[in-house]
Amino acid sequence: MAAVDGRTERGRQTRERIADALLALLDEGATEFPAEKVAAHAGVSRRSVFHHFADMAQLVDTAITRRLEQLAEQIRPLPTTGPRAVRVAALVEQRARILEWMTPTRLAVLRLDHPSPRISQAWDEAFAEGRRRLEAVLGQELDSLTGSPRTDLLNGLDAVTTWGAWHHWRTTGLSPEEARRAMEATVLTLLASVD
Repeated sequence: MAAVDGRTERGRQTRERIADALLALLDEGATEFPAEKVAAHAGVSRRSVFHHFADMAQLVDTAITRRLEQLAEQIRPLPTTGPRAVRVAALVEQRARILEWMTPTRLAVLRLDHPSPRISQAWDEAFAEGRRRLEAVLGQELDSLTGSPRTDLLNGLDAVTTWGAWHHWRTTGLSPEEARRAMEATVLTLLASVD
């Protein structure tokens, strides 16, 4: 029994090492992931890659899902009370750090012809959780409104604190710090509408 358990654990570790190798290539800017390159990065044989994964699509699916699971480790509690500037600064710092870290993975997902239902669901859950956290941090301002004005403000705040806006700022030449400042200024400007 111990031998079987040891073999199972070694197999799990190898699968993770292979998935992490693909993520490392992704973080380095790779846009293609030939099995040989992933295997070399993982320190395993090409044959081992296909022993643990049916094909490269399954490996990509596993790696991206793993990255989305790692997202939880990047999130820390944010203030939901106190001065607006402090809450906004904390929200934007965390968003900017996470969005910059997630960019290679998001670009890889956008290049997939047909992301798996598992990847699509994980992204949807991540976006929904981000919106809930935004609503909690900025609840003081949002709760001063009702109906369409509240919904419109929340939609605007959500739009400027998600990856689409971040990617726009970064691809138009802003540094991460400049993009963070743009996000913070935009959030504060939107919130000024409730004063």
